[in-house]
Amino acid sequence: MDSPNTDPLTDPFAENNLQPYFVLHKSSKSSESTLKSPGKSRKRRLDSSPKVSSSNENTSDDLKMEAFHCVWSKIESNIKDVLTSINADVFDEIGQWVCESFDEICSCRGPVDPSTSSLPYPFVNNGGIVKKLFTGLVFTKNIETVDDILTFADLGLNLKSRGYHVANISSLDFSTKNGIGGCLRGLLRQLLMVDVEAAEMSLLASWYNGHGKYENPVVVIIEDLERCSGTLLSDFINMLSEWAVKIPIILIAGVATSVDAPRNLLSSRALQHLSTSIFTLKSPAERMDAIIEAVLVKDCVGFSVGHKVATLLRNYFLKQEGTITSFVRALKMAIVQQLSVEPLSFMLKFSVDDGDNKRSCSEELAKLPEALVKHAFDLPSYRTFSGQHRNNHVEPNVMTLALGLSELQRVQKVWRSLLMCLHEAGRYHRVALMDLYWEALDPGLYNSRSSDNNLESAKGMSLLSNNHHHYRQKKADFTNQVIRKMRDLPAAKLSQLLKSWERLTDGTTEVREKIKELQFQMVSQGDKSRRAELIDILKRHVNRRSLNACTSSEKAMTLATNLIRENMQPIECVPFHEIVCFRDVDKLQSALVGDPRRRVQIDLLDFHKILKCGCCSKSVGTLVPSMHDTSIMYTLAQEHGDLINLHDWFQSFKATISSSGKKGLKQLASPKKRKDTSSSQNNSDALSQARFCRAVMELQITGLLRMPSKRRPDYVQRVAFGV
Repeated sequence: MDSPNTDPLTDPFAENNLQPYFVLHKSSKSSESTLKSPGKSRKRRLDSSPKVSSSNENTSDDLKMEAFHCVWSKIESNIKDVLTSINADVFDEIGQWVCESFDEICSCRGPVDPSTSSLPYPFVNNGGIVKKLFTGLVFTKNIETVDDILTFADLGLNLKSRGYHVANISSLDFSTKNGIGGCLRGLLRQLLMVDVEAAEMSLLASWYNGHGKYENPVVVIIEDLERCSGTLLSDFINMLSEWAVKIPIILIAGVATSVDAPRNLLSSRALQHLSTSIFTLKSPAERMDAIIEAVLVKDCVGFSVGHKVATLLRNYFLKQEGTITSFVRALKMAIVQQLSVEPLSFMLKFSVDDGDNKRSCSEELAKLPEALVKHAFDLPSYRTFSGQHRNNHVEPNVMTLALGLSELQRVQKVWRSLLMCLHEAGRYHRVALMDLYWEALDPGLYNSRSSDNNLESAKGMSLLSNNHHHYRQKKADFTNQVIRKMRDLPAAKLSQLLKSWERLTDGTTEVREKIKELQFQMVSQGDKSRRAELIDILKRHVNRRSLNACTSSEKAMTLATNLIRENMQPIECVPFHEIVCFRDVDKLQSALVGDPRRRVQIDLLDFHKILKCGCCSKSVGTLVPSMHDTSIMYTLAQEHGDLINLHDWFQSFKATISSSGKKGLKQLASPKKRKDTSSSQNNSDALSQARFCRAVMELQITGLLRMPSKRRPDYVQRVAFGV
């Protein structure tokens, strides 16, 4: 919002400069009660005083804010790097294609003549390419539009770094309302860097040939071809084709569905001008796997989520048809919720960097108040652990807490290593990391494996196959699929897989030693390959199960099963996990679904808590002229019923911004009792009306006001919660 003291008349764009509302906090459930009982529907006031427990107001607020900036900046940087890396190969391929297309255009064009630069159809050496428009179709594999915008923005930056002249045009520019002139103006605005009234291609030709720009091509990027008007896009392509040599324009268009999309959208004449090449981006599932690996699996920030939260994020991604942006937004909300609820969550900042984290963490733990140390040992995870290990009683102090956090990190490191080993094996059969990650977080599967680990036989349990004695994890369909498929791997790929496992388990001695032992057995078995071949020739008609020797693939399956059962412990089964693991799925779901109207209402009434300005904080509950206009308007609206008379509302607003704010609200609402103090008012009537109309418009935009009917033009209707 603009500052309440800003004079709109001093800003020529103030009347159209409507800024969005930013939700800075969410009220507690106690402040989200119903407005009034049905018997008093004419006077409804919003309870805007959330009850905040004093225990949450501690000295760790600054540390939490610092932790949020450290953690989220690291996550955001990792996500950006991942998306840039995953698109790098395709972007390089597109850049090379643009260079080759430009060279082909230059090979057939004649010498540049500035005197004829404003005329289409120049003389060329090869007339066959005169009206051909090189077009690259980039298939996004049904990524949502919000992801397309970011992807093609990165593509534009990549091509600009190569020296090309790039213009990104949105599908909104290809609407029938704007016409062909709107498309051309958007193109000229980005290339010429000025607004033009006369949208003509001759301006672009003069700019291109007259200022030494002809050494590089002009690349026009359309983010979503299928959202454009077919007729308008056809006319645009026909226009560009007339200048295809004099202005070597190369077109890049995003396609979400199939290769038939241009044929179904464009006219036959426009299709004749296109010389198309096809490029394909990574699928949304591949992008999601890369983000999960970089942010949630690799130990980059130490933050984790519980199984129920992972289920929500997974379903949220699938139901949104592969929207990466929505997943990132949900992850950010989870971090905010974790830092706002858990007092010790500020220790996440020590996991961001690799420097002196252990020393810094120990120093911060030593500074913790006794109440926070006691809080750590009152966490449900530690109480459950201490109840199961009563014989190993330890004194709850800072040293015990430091050892517990160190053990938490160790267990998580092993868990991440084994998960990446499973993912490496699943790459051969395209099993998504997101599915394996979701299963690996399930504490129920781990508890069932632990309880079954003490059994002497596999009787009564389902097996991976009818003929192999491997325990099948209940409900772990994706993990079982990966382990079963290992049987089909050739010896070369199995050896390569074990080498990858050895690399991924670096730093986890107990796991890596078992993998190296299996590798040694495979090497020893390789020395007897000739003997094995002779045995196979002699017994080619004999059932292989009669052989006593176990194959390498079976040994690898046994190793994977045992490692998962013995070492793959989810974070929710480790003491003190509440400090770094977010599990409140209800709060996250509420934040994702949201009730924006309720939040805006709370923020308008409690604006002094957000802005923290001294002038308004000292006069809580009293209207003062320094308040923001929209806050004044909404506070005045609380004194009215469902229908608000615009004249009375304006007079109350005008009196508020012109007075010292000492008079009662009901007196201000009555224009007859208001004294004529026009000479002492700081604002003219015209300015007061402008500020009033602006505030009314903002309340309408946020959905807090609406016009009741055409019969009551002098009234507005206030919208309550959930209406």
